[in-house]
Amino acid sequence: MSDLRELTLEIGEHRHTALAAGPETGELVLLLHGWPEFADSWTAELRALGAAGWHAVAVDQRGYARGARPPGVGSYSIDHLAADALSFADTLGAGRFHLVAHDWGGMVAWVLATRHPERLRSLSVLATPHPVALQRAAQSDEEQNRNLDYVRFFRAPGGVAEASLLADGASRLRAAYAGRIPEAQVEHNVRRLTEPDALTATLNWYRGATDDAFTIPAGPITVPTLYLWGAQDTKLGRGAATLTRELIEGPYQFEILEDASHWLPEEAADQVIPLVLNHLAAHPA
Repeated sequence: MSDLRELTLEIGEHRHTALAAGPETGELVLLLHGWPEFADSWTAELRALGAAGWHAVAVDQRGYARGARPPGVGSYSIDHLAADALSFADTLGAGRFHLVAHDWGGMVAWVLATRHPERLRSLSVLATPHPVALQRAAQSDEEQNRNLDYVRFFRAPGGVAEASLLADGASRLRAAYAGRIPEAQVEHNVRRLTEPDALTATLNWYRGATDDAFTIPAGPITVPTLYLWGAQDTKLGRGAATLTRELIEGPYQFEILEDASHWLPEEAADQVIPLVLNHLAAHPA
């Protein structure tokens, strides 16, 4: 990653590590990762965005950055997570910016687009359906509801999820990636997640930002939106992906990546990059 710049963003008492590419004078593209990933999940996208002239910055979010792991479930409310994302842009000097997000980063993105559409030039979400669409799908589709059991498990108190994920050399944590991203990246992620308090902090997103029904306070979206979904995603199904259309009131593009699963930034970068670049170019300053 020698061609990427390493940054530290100071947000209040927290210090967030980040990776950046492209000219600092370019329009900001802020990239938010999911669980169990870090800013470097966006390495391919960062390089492509930077080469195209965008100021691309991916941040290790609250709980993931060593300098931003506050204790307690209450520190991981969706309000805190969304406020962090706005603060990243503020610290980088961007009044308006483009937002690209995956997995839990996508949930933050839907909330941010609901609450502060005036800050976003465009929204690109990978894998994660609009949370209202996901709730509706879970209510009507027993399989989708069962597929969210992992959320309920992660929310269990007493370190039950941590113990399970880290047992047998963290075999269950490694299995979460389903063989879809390179083994070296998996090992790198696992090393970081086994740092003191790291896994608990990242799982606190599930405990502090939602409930057993995966309730997230997002509403109609007016920002120009690109939504990419992998047809092989085993947790977030086609029903929720399709229903997302009902929550979009602005310009909308929905693309299904038939051979991809959940881990779109890493496994499908060659498909993601041109779609995101075209979306950004269609909504410049």
